[in-house]
Amino acid sequence: MKAVRYYGVGDIRIEDLPDPVAGPGQVVVRVAHNGICGTDLHEYFAAPTLIPTSAHPLTGVSVPITLGHEFAGTVVEAGPGVTRCAVGDRGAVRPTLSCGTCVACRSGAFNLCRKLALCGLSATSGGLSEYAVVDANQIHVLPAGVSLELGALVEPMAVAYHAVRKSGAGPGDVVVVSGLGPIGIGMWFALRSLGLTKVVLSDPAESRRARAAALGGEHVIDPTVDDLASLVTDLSDGDGAAAVFDAAGVGAAVLGGLQVLAPSGRVVVVGLHESAFPLQPLGIVLGELSIMGSAVYLDDDFRSVIQAMAAGNYSTEGWVEHAPIDGIAGALDDLRNGLGTKVLIDV
Repeated sequence: MKAVRYYGVGDIRIEDLPDPVAGPGQVVVRVAHNGICGTDLHEYFAAPTLIPTSAHPLTGVSVPITLGHEFAGTVVEAGPGVTRCAVGDRGAVRPTLSCGTCVACRSGAFNLCRKLALCGLSATSGGLSEYAVVDANQIHVLPAGVSLELGALVEPMAVAYHAVRKSGAGPGDVVVVSGLGPIGIGMWFALRSLGLTKVVLSDPAESRRARAAALGGEHVIDPTVDDLASLVTDLSDGDGAAAVFDAAGVGAAVLGGLQVLAPSGRVVVVGLHESAFPLQPLGIVLGELSIMGSAVYLDDDFRSVIQAMAAGNYSTEGWVEHAPIDGIAGALDDLRNGLGTKVLIDV
């Protein structure tokens, strides 16, 4: 089979590998689409951070690895003992693998496993290959109304949905989303599906603001020009925002978000920060504000996203593009240069 293999910064290779075989409790998926993630860009252009250069403590794998952790496809083989899905089922793959025994896993927070691994980063299989072998419990079967294209977006949309759920925000609340890349757009879809209508969408890039507006965003602003505080004040009748989501990974999103929160409000950090920034905590103390992280997702988030997709609450129009597997290097370059929002590689 054809697969995209990562060897190091700037070094990916399309190679022929043996077709995988399903073992007990496993399935083989014929991959249809795999999304390129910001994590993939970091690993390719900057440094191997989530991709292990020595044996991973849970999976034992290290470079070279098969890339791709946002994928969907069709089950073509089921190993002994598989009951969750069957050959012919179409499914989105939850790429996370957890140890099941650490303190996080024992509490049900499998997304915080101390040995967390992901397909396409630190596991044997990845979605940038014609076939991938995964545990059957990683498959979320797609209903008839959800395409494989949408299925390949379940993973990043679940990242966003998990963050929204962690925030505690609900209908009637004012919320702010800073950063309108794929995760920020996913937050807009999640918030809308949960009945929140007073959503401020913020990004300095005109192209991203235009895409958000085209998807139905009503309050779309440029944080370098527009007055976020005044808009939040108007929308909330002076109360402030219940939650601010940092999907940008920059200090300004966190610091600016703290300034517009209602008492006891939350800044939920989803973006990965590469640089430190100074923080004066006095306002956090006086307002009993919170800054919290949100890491990947749980199975409930996958299920909720798929249900919302089946209800018609997600769309690929205007922000999702496709490229062939042989065009992976060019797609990575384009995304790094700000050309496009989300690219699905057709495997």
